[in-house]
Amino acid sequence: MKLHIGGKEIKEGWKILNIQKNEGVDFVGSITDLSQFEDESIDEIYASHVVEHVDQNNIKKTLSGINRVLKKNGKFYISVPDLDILCRIFIEKTAPLKVKFHVMRMMFGGQIDDFDYHYFGWNYEFLNSYLVETGFTKNERVKTFDIFNDTSSFAPYGPLISLNVIAYK
Repeated sequence: MKLHIGGKEIKEGWKILNIQKNEGVDFVGSITDLSQFEDESIDEIYASHVVEHVDQNNIKKTLSGINRVLKKNGKFYISVPDLDILCRIFIEKTAPLKVKFHVMRMMFGGQIDDFDYHYFGWNYEFLNSYLVETGFTKNERVKTFDIFNDTSSFAPYGPLISLNVIAYK
């Protein structure tokens, strides 16, 4: 099975886990609790702009839970707002206020509902460290995944605003 956490786009071969019951959602639940899935039962997990919604006290448990359900050599496609890139855009003296406000929302969440808050600012050093600590054996930074049409390839101000990593169990 391939699991798209937080997904909305229906794609053949992928099941969707979302915290909100929407059309196309196969499993309702949170990335922080994958207890509905057996150990080593999932080939690939995709989570674009989801992990930053996990509070700092639960991130190790969450990443360990993802590792638990992945099969041996399974892949975890993880995309998060890249704090290094967003900070560069935000402090650019010539950036208009409208751009800075948009970047601020990408840092802290759009806050359009109870689930749209960011609890963690990620850069590669932070993410790689947590992935290694929770048992992932190889972490590869990539430009894009080209699997779903989502924020992982969003570049409204030139550079991609996402940090995209494939973590291997």
